[in-house]
Amino acid sequence: MGDYDEDTAFLGQTGPFFWTTFFLLNTVFVSTGFNGLYMVFIGATPNHHCLIPDVNLTEEWTHAIFPFTLVNGEEVQSQCSRYRLDVVRNLSAEGVIPGRDVNLPDLAQEGCIDGWNYSKDIYQSNIVTEWDLVCDNQWKVPFASSMLFVGYLFGSLISGHLSDRFGRKKVVFVSLVAQCVAVMVQSFSHSWEMFCIMFLFVGASQISLYISAFVLGTEVLSKTMRILFTTLGAFLFYCIGYMTLPWIAYGIREWRTLLAVLSSTAVVYIPLWWFIPESPRWLITQGRVEEAEAIVRDAARKNKIVAPAVIFKVSEASIQFKNYTMLDILKSKNIRCITLMCLLLWMAINIGYFGLSLNTSNLSGDPFMNCFLSATTEVPAYVVSTVLLKKCPRRALLSSFLIIGGGVLLLIQFIPEYLHYVALALEMTGKFGFTMAFSIVYIYTAEIYPTVLRNVGMGMCSSAARIGSITAPYVIYLGSYNKALPYILMGSLTIASSVVNLFLPETLNRDLPETVEQMQECQGLCNGLKKRKYLEDEGRKNLSIQREVRQDMQTL
Repeated sequence: MGDYDEDTAFLGQTGPFFWTTFFLLNTVFVSTGFNGLYMVFIGATPNHHCLIPDVNLTEEWTHAIFPFTLVNGEEVQSQCSRYRLDVVRNLSAEGVIPGRDVNLPDLAQEGCIDGWNYSKDIYQSNIVTEWDLVCDNQWKVPFASSMLFVGYLFGSLISGHLSDRFGRKKVVFVSLVAQCVAVMVQSFSHSWEMFCIMFLFVGASQISLYISAFVLGTEVLSKTMRILFTTLGAFLFYCIGYMTLPWIAYGIREWRTLLAVLSSTAVVYIPLWWFIPESPRWLITQGRVEEAEAIVRDAARKNKIVAPAVIFKVSEASIQFKNYTMLDILKSKNIRCITLMCLLLWMAINIGYFGLSLNTSNLSGDPFMNCFLSATTEVPAYVVSTVLLKKCPRRALLSSFLIIGGGVLLLIQFIPEYLHYVALALEMTGKFGFTMAFSIVYIYTAEIYPTVLRNVGMGMCSSAARIGSITAPYVIYLGSYNKALPYILMGSLTIASSVVNLFLPETLNRDLPETVEQMQECQGLCNGLKKRKYLEDEGRKNLSIQREVRQDMQTL
């Protein structure tokens, strides 16, 4: 296979074809912003307490029936227990005054056997209020969130293979339809179990859509437009969906209606099928050179450029093309080593990013505004990353922002509670750092892997990221036991990943590798170790030769 960038250099770096493809592909990412984080609202836990049946209680006993419990060093009314109703009813009938005639802590307690009463100040209904996912069932909320990311894991594993086999464009639109259907069916869930199962399909289709569209844009666009697409484009349009989500949720406080509205937005993407091209790079790897050439000639026509008589070398058509799988990544020591480091890096970044994103509903203040601020924080991160990626080395950038994100998380635990605005500002700074790292690692990884393995490699890295995102809800859940624990875990892991990143190969100002052999030319830790081993072997050989020479000299 020849050099695709060199063969298509006549198209230029910009033009109507590139800009049209850029904007149409980016609109797809808006839907992932809608559907990726609606769990922040439909899984939020409103204020609640045990439901008290309609019995004759005095006003004093109506307020005193809930015992006090210690939470984070502060006494608050229990949300999961009450004093035994039969005992309280008898004491109320006898005219006993709570706290004066009877010592409340001495009374027997019971759970919320009649259910719960939920505040509707913020949410009219969500999955927590509908299925009572509180107290002993509180673990079901992070479990449901994890099901979305488990779906991400399966989707990452499958989408890469499907995209490399059937094409980037087909997988993009099939995933788009699947996401729409899955969210709509989820809105009709009649049980928590059905909700979780449908969340698997939502996650699988969503990550398949994101990765396939990301790879398609990376391969279709020029080198200049590719950097703009993979930073300011893809992530900024995702952020637009993310920023719009809290306003839609603010207007629709009922979770079933909210999901139905979000799923219906996919209808606007149907006409894009006729305007978004397939990846010519992928077509060439499949031996379909004529189809690839037709797309490039159409691009030249739209850019008002005269294409050469022969775009791709004739020899390319005679190459025996091979379908690569995940097993091919394991065959080369260099690729194995690079992939392992990428997997660790993606996992750590996703724990921090999704941990902070899902934690917005637990912050003090209005949850809708907190979510909007969290999304808004990402906008300058994408703009800054776009500017820096044009000139700065990928490794230095990624490690720097990982240190910023992780360091901020480690500092938050030392902020007193009464300075909650300072803690909020630090948390948003940490979100800025993770967002920068999140945007950089996508383009960095796409530039490391060759075309024949790019979608498979991105799929594997995304699969490792899903392990991190699956873990994220439980990391946040640890905050119910100790508020500082989630920040310590996320911060420490992020700092460690910044060190691992330093051993990856640099890709600044390099053409996208097309073949496995071109990827193996990248210099990183593995090649460094390989070179060191080679030098050591050569040194041992030289010493052996010198010994033999000395022995021969002594014999003579």
